[in-house]
Amino acid sequence: MSHASHRPSVHRRFDVTIRGGGVVGQTLALLLARERLRVALVGAPRPTASRPDVRAYALNAAARELLRSVRAWPEGGATPDEALPVEAPPSVTPVTRMDVFGDDRGTLGFSAADQGTDALSWIVDVPALEQRLAHAVHFQSGIECLSEAPPAALTVICEGKRSATRDELGLEYEVRPYAHKAVAARLRCALPHGGVARQWFHQGEILALLPLEGAQGNSVALVWSLPAQQADDWVAAEPQALAQAVQQRCGQILGEMHLQSPAQAWPLELSRARRWITGTVQGAVVLAGDAAHAMHPLAGQGLNVGLGDAAELARVLHEREYWRGLGDLKLLRRYERARQADVNAMGWVTDGLFGLFAQTDSRVQALRNWGMTGVDRLGPLKHWLARQAMGQAG
Repeated sequence: MSHASHRPSVHRRFDVTIRGGGVVGQTLALLLARERLRVALVGAPRPTASRPDVRAYALNAAARELLRSVRAWPEGGATPDEALPVEAPPSVTPVTRMDVFGDDRGTLGFSAADQGTDALSWIVDVPALEQRLAHAVHFQSGIECLSEAPPAALTVICEGKRSATRDELGLEYEVRPYAHKAVAARLRCALPHGGVARQWFHQGEILALLPLEGAQGNSVALVWSLPAQQADDWVAAEPQALAQAVQQRCGQILGEMHLQSPAQAWPLELSRARRWITGTVQGAVVLAGDAAHAMHPLAGQGLNVGLGDAAELARVLHEREYWRGLGDLKLLRRYERARQADVNAMGWVTDGLFGLFAQTDSRVQALRNWGMTGVDRLGPLKHWLARQAMGQAG
């Protein structure tokens, strides 16, 4: 059954309306449809052919299992009604090691082998994930993709950081902009990345190279946090000038580099909603994903946290008492309390790290690099940090 976007029928009733058809919104729709709930998804993209995109997501084990559970994990080739070229590179790359470099010989390394697992995380091409989700939604009979939001017992806002619906409802969203922007691009390297994710903290800048195109690939996704004007300048610069700058910043660790895509930049911020739930005359409203929170990408946890929202909300609704409705505010506060605790903790960590490495004082520089190297030598603490990042805190 095909579910093309259309105006909602006045006779059709829905249990849940999800506003925002990004990764978090579509994943939540699939989770709730699995519970036999009638879901209206507003703003979902229709399935399209893969398109060039410079973004890549770092997804942890918890996110991977969640997407697998709704059959939306992009690893394994084409969707059921399409065929990918035989020569197409893998859309998922396992990270077997992560190396972090400070600005004064401080180092910290994590390996999958030390954690007794095959991968610390997986770097996923955004178009491949979006297409797999779109197809899963397209063929899920419990979901209707609509152009307008129908009333429902529960409305979930997943519209992103600039959600107009959230603002109309008066759910206050605190935004603290950073003086940095993130520059993203794809780079082809002379040497294979070996499945290693690398990150450099240097004089207030944070540069990450994420491995792409499979374990033997030599393509990487660049995410470079640097002062806003510098970011804009690099986006406007000649492609090879940017590639050479990145090559120099990372000590030519992957040899000569060439830009594969135009660079893009976007502003960075720490933001969060004070309240995640509210009641209206039509039903309850909750926030999820970037509509509820946003943080610096230095830990690569943004989408992992958003998918955690979807998983927790689906769990709370599944485990509700038989006599509670979907829009019961006391029920929904369980979701709000659980997710605010985790999100605030992750936001505090990323903000603290950003502030620490933004300091140019030589004494602070020496202390933070000493700390990095010290953690690298402390097995139990290092193991705990790795499990947190992998989404396996338990």
